[in-house]
Amino acid sequence: MSDAPTVVNGRFLTHRTTGVQRFAREIVRELAPLTPLVIVAPPGDLIDADLGVEVRQIGRRHGHPWEQIDLPAYLAREGRPLLLGLATTGPVTYRPQIVAHHDITYVRHPDSFARSFRLLYRALIPPLLRASARVITVSDFSAREIAQHYRVPAEKLRVVANAVSGDFTADGPAHDEGCVYLLAVSSPNRHKNFDALLSAFHRADLRHIRRLLIVGGQARAFHAATRSGDDDRVRFLGRVDDAELARLYRGATAFAFPSLYEGFGIPPLEAQRSGTPVLAARAASLPAVLGDSALWIDPLDPDDIRRGLERLDSDPALRAELSRRGRINEAAYSWALSARRVAEVVAEVQAEIRR
Repeated sequence: MSDAPTVVNGRFLTHRTTGVQRFAREIVRELAPLTPLVIVAPPGDLIDADLGVEVRQIGRRHGHPWEQIDLPAYLAREGRPLLLGLATTGPVTYRPQIVAHHDITYVRHPDSFARSFRLLYRALIPPLLRASARVITVSDFSAREIAQHYRVPAEKLRVVANAVSGDFTADGPAHDEGCVYLLAVSSPNRHKNFDALLSAFHRADLRHIRRLLIVGGQARAFHAATRSGDDDRVRFLGRVDDAELARLYRGATAFAFPSLYEGFGIPPLEAQRSGTPVLAARAASLPAVLGDSALWIDPLDPDDIRRGLERLDSDPALRAELSRRGRINEAAYSWALSARRVAEVVAEVQAEIRR
């Protein structure tokens, strides 16, 4: 078993890219030169599976049944190699295993999730975390949350930060909306706090910003936020690919991220890499991730959000300073550095297996 490559749980290759899937893809891509890997994935069509690693498609099931039945059965036949799960879930009884659990939003903000989703995670996550040799998460904040809620020992937890993919840069074509616009990127789940942002935007005295563009899809497991303030000053763009998202970041006068709860929060870093100033909620992991590089607002106070929008709208010097600080901040995060951290965790567990 010690000579076998680490097996990556490839169920994430069946999902469209959100923050969790982006973490998995970028880590695998950067980890491949550092340690032997093979991805084991479900049958059928895969999404963006060219990560520089062999992909083996096994079993006949899909989704959670594949992960709980087909995957561990295959691993048992292969001599029980180390399994690396980078996308939150995994086979609950399999050992040896490393799992990445990004946050516990479903615990802290259950109204953002369907009851079926919450019940599934209530059954899956506690035994999975107990069975795992190490639990990776994306911030010190999430590590504290997981330790507190699930009583995971501190010695099992390892923090591996998110970063920004190479598609996002300050150089390149910018989106032309025909007017000055504010950008927000996220799915409209309740904890993302779009109601407060929409309220603040509609009440703000804005002299330059004329429109709010909101990018993001809506998973079936979530309840959509109310769009009662929707009008021609607000455009919901749905999902866009990374090339279009990069153009939207570059063209935006500012980026707003009013979320009540994030395990990390990749979109503000993407905006900063693009040179766009960030307004962010002083909540959860965001103060530690963004430091002094954002204009902070109280996400529970629409008037404070409104004041933040008005400051960004009226003060070009503030926008320039936030852009400068943002580029310094995002440069501290790197997928290559994070993959090296994962390689260290894999080496720790492999050494324990050999003993």
